[in-house]
Amino acid sequence: MSQHVVALDQGTTSSRTIIFDKQGKIKALAQYPFAQIYPQPGWVEHDPMAILYTQIGSFTEAFHSSGLKREDIAAIGITNQRETTIIWDKVSGRPVYNAIVWQCRRTAPLCEEIRQAGYTDMIRAKTGLVIDAYFSGSKIRWILDNVPGARERAERGELLFGTVDSWLIWNLTGGKAHVTDYSNASRTMLFNIHTLSWDEELCELLKIPMCMLPKPVSNSEVYGTMTDKIPGLEELAGTPICGAAGDQQAALLGQGCIYPGEAKNTYGTGCFTMMNTGTKVPVSENGLLSCVAWSINGKTEYCLEGSVFNAGSTVQWMRDELHLIQSASETQALAESVPDNGGVYLVSAFTGLGAPYWDMYARGAMVGITRGTTRAHMVRAGLEGIAYQVKDLIDAMEQDAGAPMQILKVDGGASVNGFLMQFQADILRCPIDRPAMVETTALGAAFLAGLCAGVWKDISDITEIRESQHIFRPKMDAVQAREYCDRWHKAVERARHWE
Repeated sequence: MSQHVVALDQGTTSSRTIIFDKQGKIKALAQYPFAQIYPQPGWVEHDPMAILYTQIGSFTEAFHSSGLKREDIAAIGITNQRETTIIWDKVSGRPVYNAIVWQCRRTAPLCEEIRQAGYTDMIRAKTGLVIDAYFSGSKIRWILDNVPGARERAERGELLFGTVDSWLIWNLTGGKAHVTDYSNASRTMLFNIHTLSWDEELCELLKIPMCMLPKPVSNSEVYGTMTDKIPGLEELAGTPICGAAGDQQAALLGQGCIYPGEAKNTYGTGCFTMMNTGTKVPVSENGLLSCVAWSINGKTEYCLEGSVFNAGSTVQWMRDELHLIQSASETQALAESVPDNGGVYLVSAFTGLGAPYWDMYARGAMVGITRGTTRAHMVRAGLEGIAYQVKDLIDAMEQDAGAPMQILKVDGGASVNGFLMQFQADILRCPIDRPAMVETTALGAAFLAGLCAGVWKDISDITEIRESQHIFRPKMDAVQAREYCDRWHKAVERARHWE
């Protein structure tokens, strides 16, 4: 029996492919970055063809470097940056506009109109979401309203919408499968998470023709098979694509958070904290979101989520725009070279603030600068700012759950930073559990596909694959930690409602 699963991990700044064996070990990995497009302040776009070509490129490289054959590959799973919106011609496959990225703020005025019209409670009840430019619905509306002829073509059934999972599956199957999994669908602001279906009232509100929407499907079933028309991957024609989940839900599974109350935080381009709530749809009183975690074999589970829009992107900003560092790996030593932050706080609200603030008009701010402020203080403030924002999410989550966090599992690129993880433990006042293998997002996607293909038998098998590498425990004095957080909240108020 085939014992390897391919995970396509399509992220905000790069496309990666990881091939896992049955023990969850990495057999091969390839990663291709692609350009970020900023047409004007607050707008973020990607070239959909660049997303596709870099994903296929990394897939081809990983497969051929692995030394594996077609018969060794049991299945393909996909995980992706969520909410990012693509609309394309159903015949030619060409996008009608660039992908509008989840970070993009261009539809904030439209969202404000919808909020002012009194739809907040209705949308929250059906979708589990707040009204925000973050989600796909307003992005679809913008493309239909602003690309000449797009609305008319969509109404004639000539155009298709998809988040990145849909875009990749459609292309990898040669246009035969136009689907989206429930976890990605639950991030569009068009999907009823109770009925697991597109909501006609919401589509009408946003003036989106339902004929352009993909078919909602579970997270572990056969969506289609690989086409033989992709150069370099012809050998894999017929391989089932049978697992998909948004990146954060995939990471929740990859971390083994399969029981209610278990939580993880992913330190990627943004930070995303999730708590499994089981088969119960959670209701947040503290600004968090309710989403589908996954649906497997007819059983749907849900989660609470909070989002920090800028985390790893803050480090990129310090590297690429401020030139404070040459590589992300320098940040730990720089942060540790000073005894504290020197009174400097960085609120990285470059594209607004997510949960629990939901302030589309906040902007970045660095406060507390004096003549004695150094590069090290600024870098340390950048890392600490990430941890403070995660604490804000965890505080809200604890209030909703009515219980303190027992342990937080972590993953993502910045989780390798020992300073950041220790500081996170210090201000959260709970242990931080970093796994031996931090590619938990890709592992979650592989696991969903492997469950369908029979590589693994049960969802609980994931707990046998995950191993802890290090547990960070609080060391800082609790009073000191509280003082840091109080000053952080003063800094946040300086950044809010700027635009």
